[in-house]
Amino acid sequence: MSTTITQRIQGLISLFWREVAKFGTVGGVAFIIDNGLYWWLINGPMAQSEVKARLVSASVATLFSWVANRYWTFRHRRQPNPVRELAMFIVINIIGMFIAAGCVWIAKYALDLTDRPALLAAGIFGTVLATVVRFVAYRFWVFNAELDAEPEFAHDHEIFEPSADPARTGR
Repeated sequence: MSTTITQRIQGLISLFWREVAKFGTVGGVAFIIDNGLYWWLINGPMAQSEVKARLVSASVATLFSWVANRYWTFRHRRQPNPVRELAMFIVINIIGMFIAAGCVWIAKYALDLTDRPALLAAGIFGTVLATVVRFVAYRFWVFNAELDAEPEFAHDHEIFEPSADPARTGR
């Protein structure tokens, strides 16, 4: 009995760390897209609109992130209703974008920083902070469908609901 629970918990921990690694990979690519586009925008077509540039670059990175997370990172946790899932994903990412843009706003207007590397650093800090918020929200709110399709994780809810096991309840 305890071996089965131990194996399930180990399996869940292993799955969690695989998701973290995949999320990190997707996030790394999205980070490059976001900050590369942001750098180009603030040194070109949006030179006087750093906050808006961060919102544009984050939007492009978000679109990439949704596709990659839906079809790779959390492919076994996708919601059966993709429209609802996408709506929740967008809400979480809008919050994340405002966290990142808010850090640029604080750097530019509250701290009166005007040099491009400082504004880029503020944007990177905001992106890292927003990434932590996004992972938690994706994992526990957006991509939260049961993993019942995978035999090794099909009955993991029984770890927390022992009475759900018919063999143990005598039903």
